[in-house]
Amino acid sequence: MREVTAYTWVPDFAQGFVKDLRVRWALEEAGLPYTERLIDHQQKLMPDHLARQPFAQVPVYRDDRAELFESGAIVLHIAEGAPTLMPEDVAARARVMSWAFAALNSVEPSVANVMGTRLFNGEAPWAAGYLESARAMMDARLKQLSRWLKGRNYLEAERFTAADLLMSSVLREIERDGGFDRFPDLAAYCERCVSRPGFKRALEAQLSVFAGAEVPAGF
Repeated sequence: MREVTAYTWVPDFAQGFVKDLRVRWALEEAGLPYTERLIDHQQKLMPDHLARQPFAQVPVYRDDRAELFESGAIVLHIAEGAPTLMPEDVAARARVMSWAFAALNSVEPSVANVMGTRLFNGEAPWAAGYLESARAMMDARLKQLSRWLKGRNYLEAERFTAADLLMSSVLREIERDGGFDRFPDLAAYCERCVSRPGFKRALEAQLSVFAGAEVPAGF
């Protein structure tokens, strides 16, 4: 049985954004059942978890073929055997993989710079100046993505793939910073992706874990 390791609780701002959501979504799109292995923020520091995830994070995933950490690697592993997420044509598969890495390496770091500063250091005296330059860098990436998507519904071959799953997972974050106001075309693209039933089921599954969970001491 496939197993996804996730948290028992996270603060409100992180609920619906913890990266096990990407793995849950991929499994839903592939029509594959899975079980949860839930850990708290003390257990993530324990040797048994660090042996599976050296950076004390989630998700961790395992099935009867492999065990993996890092959400992008897991999504691509699932997509390898899921025609709903990965085309069979070799050239098309290569383009999907390129866009999957672009989501995580070219777009997500610039988004994370903005969102991480806003969420964790927004009141710091240096934040305003840093955010101005960070938003400029993020918007440059988003303009490039917008240019590629012009006239396209999805990143590759007019069909939803693992690349769209990862890219829209990243883009959801910019809504918190008003990014969709500046890029309505990306808002429409993201909405096409997250309106899929698989995303809705994955989000419900993650949020149901947090519903009613007690806030741990120290938070």
